[in-house]
Amino acid sequence: MAETVIMPKLGFDMAEGTLVRWVVNEGENVAKGAVLAEIETDKATVEVESSYEGVVLRHLVQQGTVVPVNTPIAVIGAQGEKVELQAEGAPATQGAPAAQPAKEAQADVSPQTAPTAELAKPVEAGIPAPAGEVRASPLAKKMAADKKIDLRQVRGSGPGGRVVCKDIEMFLSQPQPAAARPAAPVTAPMAAPVAITPGVDRQVPLTRLRAAIGRRMTESVQQVPHFYVTHEYDMAAVMELRKQVNALLPEEDKISVNDFIVKAAALALLEYPNLNASIDLQKEQVVQHGSINVGVAVAVESGLLTVVTRNTDQKPIRQIAAETRGMVERARAGKVRTEDIEGSTFTISNLGMFDVDQFTAIINPPEAAILAVGSVKQVPVVVDGELRVGTRMKATLSVDHRVSDGAEGAKFLQALAKTLESPLRLIL
Repeated sequence: MAETVIMPKLGFDMAEGTLVRWVVNEGENVAKGAVLAEIETDKATVEVESSYEGVVLRHLVQQGTVVPVNTPIAVIGAQGEKVELQAEGAPATQGAPAAQPAKEAQADVSPQTAPTAELAKPVEAGIPAPAGEVRASPLAKKMAADKKIDLRQVRGSGPGGRVVCKDIEMFLSQPQPAAARPAAPVTAPMAAPVAITPGVDRQVPLTRLRAAIGRRMTESVQQVPHFYVTHEYDMAAVMELRKQVNALLPEEDKISVNDFIVKAAALALLEYPNLNASIDLQKEQVVQHGSINVGVAVAVESGLLTVVTRNTDQKPIRQIAAETRGMVERARAGKVRTEDIEGSTFTISNLGMFDVDQFTAIINPPEAAILAVGSVKQVPVVVDGELRVGTRMKATLSVDHRVSDGAEGAKFLQALAKTLESPLRLIL
């Protein structure tokens, strides 16, 4: 019996998504759990797995289409199965000879009886790309970079002329002159800065991710009463322990300073569950979460994502490092999974690698707190009346004042210091 695949809800606040690319074409077999399509949400481009096994009888929406959640997007069934869509878009199956070709089965799906597919036509962006700039999906940009393709040479078929993955594939299938594929630099930045042309303004359309960040952070600042507490940490012991541990590990398994901070924060949250919480205004109560899931803010090409290590307090640092590294790589490659970015209960934003002394971060709703981490630096310190060289790091905790107060925030930072300044606690 044919099954209908719907646009999944890949987050509690997701209302729609863009079907960037069909990984499995019509008439091809798909296994349960295999990647069926790539969906772009407000947060990331996510690989969606098939819940069914069989033949993809029909794609109900085109690549580049903006689709509301729970809208039918495909039909999967048995080879040669006839399918006719009902008014609500669900398939009505009929028996068919086993030898019937898959294309005939696809032809039996009547688009006139599928208003939901009609509603899901590509939506024109309505905002022209600035002169000299090519609009493309994150996956198309990555594919173009990997294949050393100049996006200006590719004709876009997505909304508003946007270049999508199938355009890159079509470009690759055609013979191209050598000039059409200039060599890409060996190391390209995630988002190369564009030089300013004096006296010329540029209009840069907001990405879905950037628009979502703007909306959520505005709501957070306006609706959540933030307060901030800053603490300076002696990081000499962490840096020495990290040096010793990494000397025993292969390059691909090395542990970062942030991995130590993530683990230390998770242990401190065990003592202060009020900061591993969210507020329920309707019931007038604070929900202290039973799991400590620490999110780590990651810079990606079109904005910022938070990848989540679950049950962080229960995992060794090496496992935290491996999981975080894998999720960061997937996020930057546009291959993030839903579970990578959902369910955080506390967030850490670390700008230490950018030589930032200290900063304050905006709370990521519905969480109650976020920790902003600066650089580890050698600075002059006074110890027992003597001036010495110390290794220090500043971190600022932003807290929802409806959930907690300054004293609790300060005690949490002290608990964090106790662990970071005696880091053997983190590996025992």
